[in-house]
Order: sequence, then C-alpha cells, then structure tokens
Amino acid sequence: MSDIVLVHDAFHGGWCWRRVVPLLAARGHRVLCPTLTGLGERRHLLTPETTLDTHIDDIANSMLFEEIQGAVLVCHSYGGMPATGAADRLSERIAAMVWLDAYVPEDGLSALDLRDRHSNTIPLPPHEGAVIAPLPASAFGVTGDDAAWLEALLTPQPLASVTQPIRLSGAWRAIPIRHYHRATRYSAGYFDAMADAAEEDGGWLVARRDMAHDMMVTEPEWTAAAILAALPG
Repeated sequence: MSDIVLVHDAFHGGWCWRRVVPLLAARGHRVLCPTLTGLGERRHLLTPETTLDTHIDDIANSMLFEEIQGAVLVCHSYGGMPATGAADRLSERIAAMVWLDAYVPEDGLSALDLRDRHSNTIPLPPHEGAVIAPLPASAFGVTGDDAAWLEALLTPQPLASVTQPIRLSGAWRAIPIRHYHRATRYSAGYFDAMADAAEEDGGWLVARRDMAHDMMVTEPEWTAAAILAALPG
C-alpha cells in the first residue's frame, strides 16, 4: 500500500478527484485529496491574505498530520506550484511526483510570471479585488453533463496565490521518480516549455497525450493508471 496525495488545480477543490479516488483505493492505496484554502468547500476562508504560501502550508500540514510517508504526490495545473513548494519542504516523505499538465515552478517566480512568458495560452478572466473568476468548463476541455457538474462547483481563485513568487531550495529535485504528462489539447505554451525542460533535464518520464486538461474528469481510468505507473518498485 502507498500513500497518494492529489493536489487540485485553480478554481477546483479536492472534489474534482472523485472519479479517480475509488480506482486508486480499490488497489489498496490510501488517498488524500486536500482542498486548498479559499476553494471548494473551504471557499468561505478566502481572504486577500490567501497566498501561495497558504496553499503550500495546506499540503505540507495535511501530509504531516496524516503522517504521510513514501508518498506519490500528484499535482494538476496550478497545483504544481504549491505541491512542488510542499515537496521542497518534505522531500524525505515523497517517493514520487506526478505533474499532470502542471506548473514546475522556478525559484523567485509566480504562476503568472511563468504564464506570461508565453502568448499561446488561454487568457485568464478579468479579476477584481482579491479573486480571479473561474474559467468556463469548456476551457478545461469538459463538455455536456460533466461541464454542468464542473461549473456548479468551480469557485474563484485567490489572486495572491498566483501573484506571489515561490521560494524553493531545490530539495524537491532529489525526489527519485518524476513524471510529467502534457495534455496537448490545452493551449498552454508554458506547459509545453515545462515538458520540454523536464525532457532536457533528464531523469524524468515525460509523455504527451491528446487529451483534455481536466483529465481526472474526462479520463479517470487513464489518470489513475498514470498515477499508479509512478509507484516505486
């Protein structure tokens, strides 16, 4: 049995892994899906002071208090920022990381800094005050009944979570198993660049697949298989 920690995207919550969790649990694994502060069922906690550091603390504290060891840490999209930040603090507790169309952050840069390097991206909605309004489900490649489900549950993203630069020591790079999966239907030049950089770096498994960005909704079986493929041993 392994501990598997699933970290969601901007606007989402731990609920978005609902179709994946039973597939992992059926194989005997313990699965943790923390919802980041200010999102999902924790939306009432959103304040102007909800930052990237808040979200890093969310993940790190979940792992500490659930006594997670030898974990597979999985992150989707924006979730790559706080997940990598938490991995930098707790690398000794993590055996593998999986980035699903996710940010691989750089020390001193924010998510918006990384995003703004590339023009071929889906634009963010205009933001007012402390939040960014959710993108429509179609932006994540979700349609039909699934789109209605998603749009009923998506919540605004704390602005400071994407504007605060991350601080990294580089300890996360010692995690022995690192997989990057690029969902090529999603227009995001920054994710293309991150997949390319991982390939050039060596020591990563990098794969590109013609699929929607919210693969945990549209392709839960594939998503579970990709996570299981990162299990040590």
